[in-house]
Amino acid sequence: MKVSIVDLGVGNLRSVEQAVRTVSPNSEVLVTSEADQVQSADKVVLPGQGAIGSWLRELDARNLRVAVINALDTKPVLGICVGMQALFSFCEEDGGQAGLGLFNGEVRHFRQFHPQQAEQRISIPQMGWNQVRQVQSHPLWQGIKNDAHFYFLHSYCANLSTEENTAVMVGSANYHHEYVAAVAYKNVFATQFHPEKSHDDGLQLIRNFCGWDGITV
Repeated sequence: MKVSIVDLGVGNLRSVEQAVRTVSPNSEVLVTSEADQVQSADKVVLPGQGAIGSWLRELDARNLRVAVINALDTKPVLGICVGMQALFSFCEEDGGQAGLGLFNGEVRHFRQFHPQQAEQRISIPQMGWNQVRQVQSHPLWQGIKNDAHFYFLHSYCANLSTEENTAVMVGSANYHHEYVAAVAYKNVFATQFHPEKSHDDGLQLIRNFCGWDGITV
């Protein structure tokens, strides 16, 4: 099995690579910015850390947009942090960015959801461990208890339109309000948290991804 980890110059690429190698030692694991390596992979990981604007710019600068969009249509894909946020229709970071539009929702700064006086009592970015509630079952939750803790580092969070919540949101977290922690559609699963930094439960999620055929039922 070939797993391609898309290199856009951002994110914990080596941490993700090491996590995949740990749970799937017989796989060919590549950190790559080559479109043909993404096209030929059996599974694709979209990691990300930092700002959405640079993530999207590098996607085009490295001529990877077509390969990534094709992967989202045809093979198991795991999005992580900014790699999840990029799958939404819009992110307000960096002056507002149109995402890839797989999920109909918006990614906004935490301050948009709290009055000014409340913001003074919360720390932004959210950095550290938080519980994830499994909103609905999914093969990637196998072997992971509901309300397990995962590692988060982000200032922006994704929110879905009400009618879509029950269809695609598979995990939620609460940081002074409930937001999307994990989202899935067909062959795509994406998390706001960093499974590669989340110890045993994070490794279990990556192990589940490596064994997943992209079918949710």
